[in-house]
Amino acid sequence: MSGASEDADDEELRWLDEQEKAAWTGLISLVLLLPGKLESPLRQEHGLTLFEYLVLSHLSESPRRKLRMGELAFLASGSLPRLSNVVKRCEQRGWVVRTPDPGDGRYTLAELTDDGFDIVRLAAPTHLRAVRRVVLDSLNTADQKALARIAQKLRIGTDDFG
Repeated sequence: MSGASEDADDEELRWLDEQEKAAWTGLISLVLLLPGKLESPLRQEHGLTLFEYLVLSHLSESPRRKLRMGELAFLASGSLPRLSNVVKRCEQRGWVVRTPDPGDGRYTLAELTDDGFDIVRLAAPTHLRAVRRVVLDSLNTADQKALARIAQKLRIGTDDFG
């Protein structure tokens, strides 16, 4: 039996060298630990998860405070099912409403309410302080540019979010 997986198994496995291992370890540490450090102040001060804040924040920055659910999922770095659950909770709190897209009824729009905008306005300084303390204040301008460049190179495409 011959197949693509066998071909991949036949290739010599390349283990990480020290530089690759340091890069990978640094990245995976950021991916796993950074969200909790950014979420903790939001939870303590406003009862929001980081994902909830990102959803509300992206809506607050969009034209007419509305976005298609798929676009919002991408911007908030989450799946459509995860976003649907969060938007449902936000609807129950009076922060978001969902409506069919008048331009194309196959899509659903999420719209930030005035109460939702008030929550974003209250939580934004907390989030900004955490971003500065945990990430930006430790980096010089060259580091920030390098981080932005690397993030762009590693960016996951919209197809990955369903």
